[in-house]
Amino acid sequence: MNQSIVVKNAINICLENVFTNKQDIYTKVVDDLGVPRPTVRRVARDLRNELLRKIQVLQSEIRTTPKQITESN
Repeated sequence: MNQSIVVKNAINICLENVFTNKQDIYTKVVDDLGVPRPTVRRVARDLRNELLRKIQVLQSEIRTTPKQITESN
């Protein structure tokens, strides 16, 4: 499995387990997986950017009025 995917999964597990401090998350992932901290930070950045893109898509749907939705069908 790709190292980035493994790190991303580990970050997500930390987030689901109520870790609220990114430094704590980074430390936990580094300790658990034995990967360098810069790798964890890079993957976290990629994950943030991915989530921001998804949020932008969802926000653009929110701006669509019900009338616009009906007209597009």
